[in-house]
Amino acid sequence: MIITIIGTGYVGLVTGVCLSEFGFNVTCVDNVPEKIALLKNNVSPIYEPGLEQMIRSNAGAGRLHFQSDVSQCVPESDVVFLAVGTPSAESGEEIDLTYVFAAVEDIAPHLTDGTVVVVKCTVVPGTCQQIKERIETLRPDLDFSVVSNPEFLREGSAIQDFMRPDRVVIGIHDERGREVTEALYRPLKLQDTPISVASLSGAELSKYASNAFLAMKVSFINGIADLCEKVDGSNIIEVSEIIGLDERIGDKFLRAGPGFGGSCFPKDTRALASFARKMDAPQELVEATIRVNETRKDNMAQRVLETIGEPAGKTVAVLGISFKPDTDDIRESPALPVVDLLIKNGVKVRAFDPKAMESAAELYPEVIWASDPYEAAIGAHAVVIMTEWNVLRALELDRLRDAMADPLMIDLRNIHRRKEPTRHGFTYLSIGRDRAKPAPAEPAVAD
Repeated sequence: MIITIIGTGYVGLVTGVCLSEFGFNVTCVDNVPEKIALLKNNVSPIYEPGLEQMIRSNAGAGRLHFQSDVSQCVPESDVVFLAVGTPSAESGEEIDLTYVFAAVEDIAPHLTDGTVVVVKCTVVPGTCQQIKERIETLRPDLDFSVVSNPEFLREGSAIQDFMRPDRVVIGIHDERGREVTEALYRPLKLQDTPISVASLSGAELSKYASNAFLAMKVSFINGIADLCEKVDGSNIIEVSEIIGLDERIGDKFLRAGPGFGGSCFPKDTRALASFARKMDAPQELVEATIRVNETRKDNMAQRVLETIGEPAGKTVAVLGISFKPDTDDIRESPALPVVDLLIKNGVKVRAFDPKAMESAAELYPEVIWASDPYEAAIGAHAVVIMTEWNVLRALELDRLRDAMADPLMIDLRNIHRRKEPTRHGFTYLSIGRDRAKPAPAEPAVAD
């Protein structure tokens, strides 16, 4: 089977590389020449653990190709994936389908009879039907199928999520679309991955509903974390572990933090809420989740500012800029409101992130970007941990403390236990623990 992928972002590139790993002949297409030039040299334009190695392996085996001209690959393709971006529109609520329909216009003249167009983009219900109708208008005599195949990939673990997914969702309007798409995912079916077949709109809605539910879990546990801080002796880590033991709930997405960010949850919850209002079926829980998350980010930034005291002359080290570990994505990262507020109040910001500093530096030229967390901490009156990178989990606390002007650690990811920072001389502030009567520092113990 010959496959073309339109778009080489997180979804398109990971999908194309993983399908080539299955043994299919795959060509990834992008209209940005710089991206194609990088990929032809086995360099990934995005950071995703393990991706470059797989690009190199499959390109070397002759299964993976990169192209900027759809006319060179679409006519020979059995399946064409649409995996272009669907950013938020200017309103900030609806999604912008400009790139989707531009891709449709590009591929339509080159489609051949029997081709299956698979929509991998996250789109509101009804979009795949509109794509089908648009192709029918452009090519009235063409015999083709459209399939909705929403992605459920997490940045930082996208390859694992593709290769060993919880489920594969296929939205169809005819049997050919179903048969061809099921054949694509046969390697996953053989390892007992559930294949869920739905209507086009049912598949589209399943993506939004899944992300909205997970986002609600994040906002729920963050609210409980705030409550724990008001209740003597409470600890959000203990509470969340107990909640997660309930098999009906599970432990995923129950780690308290500074709020959710990234390319999916913020955009998808807003789009679902907007779509539901248009359908006269407002989703009040989703609307509340959006408000709670935005308030959460602002409150965490304010907490940092209040904790350091008088901002004049202060330096703060922000450790972690990406919205989660193992990605260079800073879109709607909870770290950004913290940096914004500190800079606004005249605080000197030093920062470190293993992968996201290049893109973040374009936003914040006034920030001093360090090569490691210890360099970032030099002369700092506080360090703020914003992302749970492994390098930050494994901090040498004595070394970090010695670099600082004041040993204050504000851990908004709760990745260090209370006893460790206090044992090393830190004043330690975490979230979701009793703050009215903080536990005394544990006595020093010889290492």
